[in-house]
Order: sequence, then structure tokens, then C-alpha cells
Amino acid sequence: MELTSRKLLTIVTESALEEMLVREIEILGARGYTITDARGKGGRGKRDATWAPHANIRLEVLCDADTAHAICSALRERYYDNYSMVMYVGEVDVLRPEKF
Repeated sequence: MELTSRKLLTIVTESALEEMLVREIEILGARGYTITDARGKGGRGKRDATWAPHANIRLEVLCDADTAHAICSALRERYYDNYSMVMYVGEVDVLRPEKF
């Protein structure tokens, strides 16, 4: 079994941004993504998802390092100042690297 390194980019942000973020990450090279509902507490308070304006999502993208960097740079520039958003990148090993 051969594994290949890729980046796992995780974005936790306001659910109101979902459609815009999906369009942007695809333009920036993401070949796919996974979105789940997210709850928690951070610098902008508790987000419990019981009321739509306070709902958060977790958007995950498996991609190469260049794509992860491009997405992080673009989203930080466009959204960090005005929206609740956290991004982090980790190293993962994947099977079928051609998918990512």
C-alpha cells in the first residue's frame, strides 16, 4: 500500500459564507470538499447552531500544498477582517492521490 502526502485544509466559519466559499475554493483549485455543521466557542463567542445566523460550518479540503496556500491566502484577505473564520492546515497521507 503506497501513501502520498497531501494537505488537509480545515476552515471553520459562519454558515452564511458557504456558497461563496465553495465557489472560491473551486476556482482556486480544490477538486472536492466536505462540509459539516460545527459548534463551539472562540474569540467571537459561543456558536451553538440553534439559530441560523449563529451557525458555523467546518469545510475540509484535501489538496496539494500550493492549493492549500492559495486558498488560505485568498480567504484570509477577503474574510478575516469581517467574519468569524479560523483556518488550519495539517499534513495527511492519502491513498489515490490523483483525487486530490
